Amino acid sequence: MKDQLDFMTQSVTSGKMTRREFMGKTAALGISAAVAGSLFSQAAEAAGPVKGGTLKLGSIGGGSTDSLDPAVAASQVPYHNLYQFGETLVNVTPEGGIENRVAESVEASADAKTWTFKIRQGVEFHNGKSVTAEDVMRTMERHSNDDSQSGALGIMRGIESMKTDGDNFIVELTTPNADLPYLMADYHLMIQPDGGFDNPAAGIGSGAYMLEADEPGVRHMWKKNPNYWDDTRGHVDEVEIVVINDATARMAALQSGQVHIANRVEPKVAGLLDRAPNLTVRNAAGPGHYVFIMHCDTAPFDNNELRLALKYAINREEMVDKVLRGYGSVGNDMPVNAAYPLFDDSIPQRPFDPAKAAEHYKKSGHDGSPITLRVSDVAFPGALDAAQLFQQSANAAGIPLELKREPGDGYWSEVWNAQPFCASYWGGRPVQDQMYSTAYLSTADWNDTRFKREDFDKLLFAARGELDEAKRKALYSQMGMMVRDEGGLICPMFNDFIEATSSKVQGWVVDSTGDTMAGKWSHKCWLA
Repeated sequence: MKDQLDFMTQSVTSGKMTRREFMGKTAALGISAAVAGSLFSQAAEAAGPVKGGTLKLGSIGGGSTDSLDPAVAASQVPYHNLYQFGETLVNVTPEGGIENRVAESVEASADAKTWTFKIRQGVEFHNGKSVTAEDVMRTMERHSNDDSQSGALGIMRGIESMKTDGDNFIVELTTPNADLPYLMADYHLMIQPDGGFDNPAAGIGSGAYMLEADEPGVRHMWKKNPNYWDDTRGHVDEVEIVVINDATARMAALQSGQVHIANRVEPKVAGLLDRAPNLTVRNAAGPGHYVFIMHCDTAPFDNNELRLALKYAINREEMVDKVLRGYGSVGNDMPVNAAYPLFDDSIPQRPFDPAKAAEHYKKSGHDGSPITLRVSDVAFPGALDAAQLFQQSANAAGIPLELKREPGDGYWSEVWNAQPFCASYWGGRPVQDQMYSTAYLSTADWNDTRFKREDFDKLLFAARGELDEAKRKALYSQMGMMVRDEGGLICPMFNDFIEATSSKVQGWVVDSTGDTMAGKWSHKCWLA
């Protein structure tokens, strides 16, 4: 039987046998469909990329108010759209390194204060215009503008000046920062013609795919860019992103073949789905975290005693067990974990302590009226279940938590970063400087807890300029403790990224840096 099986797998690898033929012949040998499917996938992978076809993603996180403007992308569908048409100067690799993209090379001065990005020649925008250093600088200028409301605004605050010199884009920092390339990989910073000043939502970039249909809240179609500079990426003819916010409907679309990939698989169905024929569940642990966020400048959450009461009133272990079901780990009310290279694992873990929660609640002087937590299925998989567990454990401490279920459409524009207490998620960032600069720097547009502390900002700037790793780690530890004990973040758990794919999807790479191969699924995958 082994000789027959070897012959068949070699036939698949050489393109001489289809999946249907392979499955039929292996069934005749008494091999189960699950094992045969795995063998076929391995053989197809060995054959290398197959060109052509339409690759379809069923994605949560899309709404009728979505835009193709990179500055305002705040949920999964806009995030994935950006990676179809756009490219950043560099990418973060699945291993946590830096890969040059629009930038051909990156060099720093000895003190890491001056950075030079040499722009790759032969890269074209979809409108036929060559990408220049001037386009790069204009892109960075737009994201530095308060009016842009860019999610990268906190990152840009550290830049003192920018200029071009021929093919070079040169950045002068206010303070040295050895992590600057990681910051330039932020998905908001997609390079656009003239920085996108004329029409930021045009969907024109230098990426592997060009806009074909844009129906916010419904679907987005992209066709292969015939002039794309990198022939190792972008294997399919078309990409379709279908908005399916409901988890059950998203999994049904995958199982029926309506889509090839489904993101945000709920942990409670991941095991069952992985046993389904012709499907594979993919998971990657990393910096992503599911959270409840309070505005530190809005009553009653402007009272740190109340914030501490709520932090002690959440049972993290129970939530990880019942919501994540093994696909994640316990959080500690700070946005960093062991996925970050300078994480301080000696910081004490905050326990669930109803007595202490009740003590802080009494000290807060709260009037006993219901505290409203807004939640939606689109916040994160299992968000409603997590909120109900939170409500139960808070009630045990005498804290009257009231849940308000919000519609998914409009959640990221009307609730998140707008209402004072809601469920949310963060995909995390490759380095602590980027995470803190994006969401905790006082001037960051995405400071969704309204944590605005001058002493914290000073620590952040000091850490950027500190090239001694031990000293830098100590600064980050101090910042983490400050957010943990005085901030508006309740972080009960760090989640795995969980996706499911059809067996037709080949080339999948485990990438813990972001949702669905950090947005690169359509770049690197192909259809068998």
